[in-house]
Amino acid sequence: MQVSVETTGKIERKITVVVPAERIDSEVDKRLKSMRGRVKLDGFRPGKVPLSVVSQQYGDSVFQEVAGEVIQSSFYEAAEKENLRVAGMPNIEATSIGAGKDLEYVATFDTYPDFEIADVSKLEVTRPVVKVTAADVDEMIETLRKQQQEWKEVKRGAKEGDLLTVDFEGRLDGETFEGGSAEDFSVELGAGRMLKGFEEALLGMKPGEEKDADVTFPDDYPSENLKGKTVVFSMKVKTVSEPELPKVDKEFIQKFGVEDGTKKSFKEEIKKNMEREVEQRVKAIIKQSVMEGLNDAHEVELPAALVTNEIKQVRQEMSENAQGADMSTLPDEMFKDQASRRVKLGLIVGEIITKNKMEKDPVKVDQMLEELASTYEDPQSLIEYYRSNQQAMQTIEAAVMEEMIVDWVMDQAKIKEEKMGFAELMNPEAKQKEDTGDDAGDKDKKAASKKSTKKIASTKKAPAKKAAEKTAKKTAEKKTAAKK
Repeated sequence: MQVSVETTGKIERKITVVVPAERIDSEVDKRLKSMRGRVKLDGFRPGKVPLSVVSQQYGDSVFQEVAGEVIQSSFYEAAEKENLRVAGMPNIEATSIGAGKDLEYVATFDTYPDFEIADVSKLEVTRPVVKVTAADVDEMIETLRKQQQEWKEVKRGAKEGDLLTVDFEGRLDGETFEGGSAEDFSVELGAGRMLKGFEEALLGMKPGEEKDADVTFPDDYPSENLKGKTVVFSMKVKTVSEPELPKVDKEFIQKFGVEDGTKKSFKEEIKKNMEREVEQRVKAIIKQSVMEGLNDAHEVELPAALVTNEIKQVRQEMSENAQGADMSTLPDEMFKDQASRRVKLGLIVGEIITKNKMEKDPVKVDQMLEELASTYEDPQSLIEYYRSNQQAMQTIEAAVMEEMIVDWVMDQAKIKEEKMGFAELMNPEAKQKEDTGDDAGDKDKKAASKKSTKKIASTKKAPAKKAAEKTAKKTAEKKTAAKK
């Protein structure tokens, strides 16, 4: 086999491979002979079909099959011979192919780039330092109470925090419009789900009261016909309900898996869960900071085939996250930046592992698996599931390797510790908005609090096996123009 290599770019290579005709023809002949005993053709007894007839009937298809296999195997033989690290699938073009002829083809492909690992001692990584306080625990309990609050009808005027049942009809230039009317519509004042002017108009209204209110839509409102327009809403408040929070008593506490039902045990369990969430959050922040630092510190030529494959992966993940929405018509460019970053980090991490001869640590894998299993009702069942599922175990092993990379960087990088509160750690965006006077900060904070309590406040352990799919369908909220 003859091989010649041409450098056509920083990481692009072109090789010309010539395979002797004998290698293909002998394999074709061998396969045709083996077929002879199995082929059934009219006019011939089984196993007695002449080789020339078998060759005439199946020669072309067998040749194509063998040629394809030889091209594939000889390409990787050639790449290994020339010490070429092929990245992705090559583009192969046959220049000479046929029975009795040498097989010649040209393969164009990218190789894995050669680069030096940057000096990570110059990286700066901020490590959040958070102490869960008694006030944090009390605030979490209040959030829990609000999540389980009930609504009690009142006869007074509506105020922020109340839940109203409203009929309304909107008119633009005297005409009703699509999405501008609803009956028995629920509005929680202060939740920010409706236009600010719409909620303000409802403040103070009592059950049975009606009025007309001018509400101006923002200039960036999605509907073109309503941008910046003032609409007259005819409103009728049917009910006003105020929140009624449950008492933190034995019955309430036991709902969260604290069997003795005491406030002391409840607070201890919540604090323990909050501290576990802090630890996980800090790890995630440090990992993100380390990966961003590695990404910024390296210039790496990216193999096009790897980026193309990763674009497909990103597209698929986005489709799954969007509940199966069709992403196939969206341009590759939309996913390219994210895919390129993933490929680059993969190459960097791979190089660090290779250069530092890092290997999978079975002890750390076991520790991570046990830590994960400890949050489930039946830890052993989960451990056995992972142990018997190679793909599942690979996710644990990959996570351990990532931690090893982060530790390797942190041992050398400049570490800056930053003290912060629990709320700021869990939702830094809300803190930023508060600092700039943005009233959306408080809403973000509430939303983050609700999200975090799903992980933190519920002290009950989840079952080890997948729960059955929920059959109850959520009632979709009616979409109206007055909604944000």
